[in-house]
Amino acid sequence: MSLQLNTEMFQPVGKAHNAEQMVRPSMSYWQDAWRRLKKNKLAMAGLIAIAILIVMAIFGPMMQPYSYSDQNFMEANQGPSAKHWFGTDDLGRDLFVRVWYGARISLFIGVMAALIDLVIGVIYGGIAGFKGGNTDEVMMRIIEVLYAIPYLLVVIMLMVVMGQGLTSIIIALGALGWMNMARLVRGQILQLKEQEFVLAARTLGASNKRLLFKHLIPNTLGVIIVNITFTIPSAIFTEAFLSFLGLGVPVPKASWGTLASDALGSLIQGHAYQLFFPALFISLTMLAFNLFGDGLRDALDPKMRK
Repeated sequence: MSLQLNTEMFQPVGKAHNAEQMVRPSMSYWQDAWRRLKKNKLAMAGLIAIAILIVMAIFGPMMQPYSYSDQNFMEANQGPSAKHWFGTDDLGRDLFVRVWYGARISLFIGVMAALIDLVIGVIYGGIAGFKGGNTDEVMMRIIEVLYAIPYLLVVIMLMVVMGQGLTSIIIALGALGWMNMARLVRGQILQLKEQEFVLAARTLGASNKRLLFKHLIPNTLGVIIVNITFTIPSAIFTEAFLSFLGLGVPVPKASWGTLASDALGSLIQGHAYQLFFPALFISLTMLAFNLFGDGLRDALDPKMRK
């Protein structure tokens, strides 16, 4: 006996086109990295702290009717009050204004040192990784020789030779600071130059210069950006150390390092607040950049992309 089939015996379970429906909107690499970065509370707290520090460095000195160099010996060594929010130093200068003026100099030194590391390190490491062979060997041996020289010793010697000043500090910090960036970029280029998109670009007639600067280096931006976020606080701390040794910016200018150095004499007299505020902001800045850098490294890691 044959079974008669008809359409009433069958019911559709769903529409076919729903199977191909996107679960979430398509995102680019950078959009997905930003989405994951926003989920990292510590990284966002670091980013917010960095933004506040930058805003206060710009507008903080304008909140008080004093200049960073105004002296008033009648108000010397006064503690924090409604008139002087962070107190005054041994020359009667307002510490609130000097701390945020010092933030300008410290952040400027950190950013400029990071930019020097960026330019020299990316170009040097990119050429070494792209050329390979004997060129890579020679360039890497040069870096190894430079690594054998104590970094702080070179910086101090350059500061002694060139004298005090912002330009001298920036040049001294950038003299050897680019080597870590160069090694990171070289490692990335060595991996990327063997991939298919490089072969395709070369087949289409791209020159070596275009391959390096248009295809390879842009694909290392994640590593470069993360390294910059760690270079800035390192440069700020090194500048503070140099200023603490008396090799910082010349008076009456002030950085956080010079403020901490000047506060040592007052610390013996019991005026600990003069050291507390610059030390606090040095620590907060380094913590904020490191938290943000850690979060950024996780956000830009393709292996953690979901």
